[in-house]
Formats: sequence, C-alpha cells, structure tokens
Amino acid sequence: MRNGEISFWYADCGLSDPRPPLDGDTSADVCIIGAGYTGLWAAWYLKALAPDLNILMVEREFAGFGASGRNGGWLTGGFAWNHQRYQQSSSREAVQAMIAAMAGTVDQVIGVADACGIDADIHRTDELLVATNPAQMARLTAFQRAREGWGVAADRTYLIGAADLKPRLNVAGALGAMVIEGVARVQPAKLVKGLAAAVAARGVRIAEGTAVLRYGPGLVETDRGRVRAPVVLRATEGFTAGLPGHGREWLAMNSAQVVTEPLPDALWNRIGWQGAELFGDYAHSYCYAQRTREGRIAMGGRGVPYRYGSRSDIRGATQDQTIRQLTAILHRHFPQVRDVPIAHAWCGTLGVPRDWCATVGFDAGTGLGFAGGYVGVGVSTSNLAGRTLAELALGVQSERTGLPWVNRTVRRWEGEPWRWLGVHGMYRLFAMADRAEAQGGRESRLAALANRVMGRG
Repeated sequence: MRNGEISFWYADCGLSDPRPPLDGDTSADVCIIGAGYTGLWAAWYLKALAPDLNILMVEREFAGFGASGRNGGWLTGGFAWNHQRYQQSSSREAVQAMIAAMAGTVDQVIGVADACGIDADIHRTDELLVATNPAQMARLTAFQRAREGWGVAADRTYLIGAADLKPRLNVAGALGAMVIEGVARVQPAKLVKGLAAAVAARGVRIAEGTAVLRYGPGLVETDRGRVRAPVVLRATEGFTAGLPGHGREWLAMNSAQVVTEPLPDALWNRIGWQGAELFGDYAHSYCYAQRTREGRIAMGGRGVPYRYGSRSDIRGATQDQTIRQLTAILHRHFPQVRDVPIAHAWCGTLGVPRDWCATVGFDAGTGLGFAGGYVGVGVSTSNLAGRTLAELALGVQSERTGLPWVNRTVRRWEGEPWRWLGVHGMYRLFAMADRAEAQGGRESRLAALANRVMGRG
C-alpha cells in the first residue's frame, strides 16, 4: 500500500512538468498567492473580465499541491454552512440567493472543463446521504425539512427508504437516504491540472517552487524575489495558518482518504453503485466516498482531525491510525469488500474559520483580498469564491458581490493548546455520540454540546 505521495489522484494521472519559480523582483497588475482551485478560478475569471490583465500566481509547491489535488471529488454546489449565521448579517432572501449561486457552480465548472477540453472523469450523478440507525434517520429527515424551508426544490432533494436505496447502493444496515440531484463526481487532480493549463494558456504566469514570506498592500515578498502589485489576492485555504500573522485565522483541519484496488464485476453486482453516485453517511463523524472511473472505492473522513499548531502533513502521508479508522468505516458500510486490498492512503488540510462559515473578502483601499474557509466543500465553492473575488478586485458589481459571505468579520481561533483540545474533544464527543446512537437508536446530546462549544451550532 502506498501512503502519501501527494494523493492517489496524482498516482492515477501523474504530475505535470514543474513550472519555473520566480526569477527575481517583478511586478504585476494582480498577484495571487496560492495556485489551487480558488486562485486558479480567480485568475480564470479575471482574464475573462480583463483579458489584458498582467496576473502572476506564486505557489510554494506546484499548482494543485494542496486540497485541490487531494479531495474526495465531490462537485456538489451544496450549501454546507450555518444558514442563520449568514442571515444575521444580511437577510433570508440574501441567503437564498447564495444557495442558488452555489447550486449554479456545478454547471459552471463542467462548462469550463468542456470548453477547455479538460478530461477530469466528470460524471453527472446524484448524492446519497445514508442513515444507518434511527437517530441518523431522524436527523436526515429534519435536514430535509430545513432545506425545504430555505426554498430548496423538493424535486432536487428528497428522501427514500431502504427498499428504494438498496438497488442503487447496498449499504449495510441502511434505513434510508437523502437523494440530492444535480451533482457530479470528478477526479480532482485532473481537474486542477487542466484548469492550471487553461489559465496559463490565457497568459497567466504561474511561478511554482516560490514560497511567500510575507505580504501586504502592494507587495508580496517571496524567497525568490519581490512582487509589486496593486491587487494581492490570498488563496491559501488550509495553508493559511502558515503565513506570518495568520496563524489563528483559519484552523488547518485534516481530512484523509483510502482507495481500494479495482473491484471485480461480481462485487459491483452485489454493491450496486452503477450510477457512480456520491456516497456519505449521516454519522456525526461522517464519511464521504466515490466510485472511481476504474472501479475503485475512495473512502474519506477526518481520521486524526488536527495537528498541533495547525501543522500540515508531509506530502500527503497520513497516520496508521487514520488508515485503520477509514478502512473500518469502509468495511462497516460495505462488508463485501473486506478481502479487497487498500491500494493507497493520503491526507490533506482544509481551512476552518472560527464560525465554520466560508468567506470572500476584498478591501478596495488596500487592494488585499482573500477567499476560503470552505470546511471541506471546496470543489464547487472555490469556483463561486474565485469568480466573486475576481469581480470584487476589478470593482465589478454583480449578483455575486452582494452575497452574504462577502466581507464578513469572523473572530480568530484561540491559541494553543486550546484549539487542539477543542477540536480533538469535539471529535471525541462525536465518536461517543455515534456509538451511543448505534447502540440505542436515540439521538445523542453529546454531539450538540460539542457543536455549541466549537461554534458550529
């Protein structure tokens, strides 16, 4: 079994040839820090709005090194954050507009991929959120009612029982599921590689192997030289805590995955999954999975959720404990695959703000902007964030620039050891709640307590 090496997705499609680093001092109209999905989408839309713009992207490793090339490949357009929290600083109608804008990102991403000839194993499908005990089913039902209350169309999201679920996906002990239509499976590394190539073809310079030491209005200092630019956009997501002065802005949450060897047809006939649906369970310590192009199961979850001081992994290598946990989850849901070897394991980091809600920000006075804090739903969210950031940077007013996640003020995380204790305590309570619900069937109050303490509730 391989561990790390960035991710299985890169083992599948290979790394691109490295782009040269910055070669001394230079200038640009816009400097983007970080060449993942967010930065690349911002560059794409900046060029669409102003083709002659001189854009320079600086990336410590290579384009797509972070979560963009390691995630679960869920292109959902989902609104995964606290609706009421956004409403507090806007209105119900504004939140509904943001829900609609998020839903539109699936077609946006696929449209660009089609136009640019990006083959990212994109497959339009449904998302299945599965309940395996009565407590999970109760939460899932409440979630469906809440979505309907926010105006999400019932023909796009609906509940099904075990009898309707089993022919589609044979999950052990499943009682039912929420079906969310209009999503897609992607191979994330192929998507980010293709997007980087498309952006470069439009004339955007991507300086790889260039570490940012510090930045401020009009200036980005790197280990390869200085960049002077009136607009500086930070698109560093889970790596934000590594920038000087940003250590407590977003917590670097870990997420990990394992992927099996390809399953034989006989096993797929027992499991189903013929529609390559996105699969997740509705446990508090939830998992996420996809059926890959070549017939593997890629299963993800938090594992060890947080490294002290928001430290990141070393080129995707994850802990043995995490591999055991994810393998156990895989076998619990799909006992049919117990004899199928795990081929690869890896992990990455995602950005988590103190209120667990994503944000896009831009200050016209300083020319500084940022986007991120996606809390694990970045494949589609990064598209809307990058598009919004581009419009804000150019002073373009649109239906996106007035959405309630723009220029929100969020307090910083506590220092260590409090945030380490808080995150690990929260996931410990989640695990206890899941065990109690599996044994007794009733919803546990432990998870609600953990959510309130950590600002998720």
